[in-house]
Amino acid sequence: MGKVYLIGAGPGDPGLMTLKGKSLLEHADVVIYDALVSPPILAMINPQAEKIDAGKRRGRHSLLQEETTQLLIEKAQHHAIVVRLKGGDPFVFGRGGEEMEDLMRAGVPVEVVPGITSGIAAPAYVGIPLTHRNYSSSVTFVTGHESAGKYRPQVNWQAIAHGSETIVIYMGVHNLPYIIGELIAAGLDAQTPIALIRWGTRPDQEQLIGTLATIAQQVEETGFEAPAIAVVGRVVDLHQTLATVTLPPIIQA
Repeated sequence: MGKVYLIGAGPGDPGLMTLKGKSLLEHADVVIYDALVSPPILAMINPQAEKIDAGKRRGRHSLLQEETTQLLIEKAQHHAIVVRLKGGDPFVFGRGGEEMEDLMRAGVPVEVVPGITSGIAAPAYVGIPLTHRNYSSSVTFVTGHESAGKYRPQVNWQAIAHGSETIVIYMGVHNLPYIIGELIAAGLDAQTPIALIRWGTRPDQEQLIGTLATIAQQVEETGFEAPAIAVVGRVVDLHQTLATVTLPPIIQA
């Protein structure tokens, strides 16, 4: 029996890939990767390794979740190093916990290699610190896209609105009008700043800055699309000051 490594590929910039993750990719026998893993990260994979696309995007699933887990179990029975490569971090809206549970129940050795999640990296690359002593002392990470049949039917947006000073929303572009309506109904000022960041840390990174009152119309007018992270809170205003000094160069593999 081999071992499965749940590896976070980070948000896209290959310079943000961990050294441990890179080393495992270079020695892997099999790599099962997601749709959001960037091409420079995929280029790090051992040329002799078997590569399997298990990517899930809105309206298109290469493999069902159950099929992916079963594939990991089967590959571990024949190969020493099996990598499950996920965008961002496996345990932050990446289903890594679900896959690890299934693997352990099947008796498959498994190890997690954390990655930098896009909810932290994407704002940083556009000059938005999630915390700042003068603006925000708390952050909430929340999904804007919930699966059917989950443990709880919906996010409690009223609690989210009052729970912290900065809100980071994953996978929220498609439900943005609904989410904004819920936040405003919960008491957030319609003039609260919001930033949408698409393909954060990558060469084709895009950002859209507005307020809760304007952002939905801006998305419609510009054709801004997923995948993107949304940041809500006063820290977004720091983008105007910090964007020109905090953007690191994109490191090419």
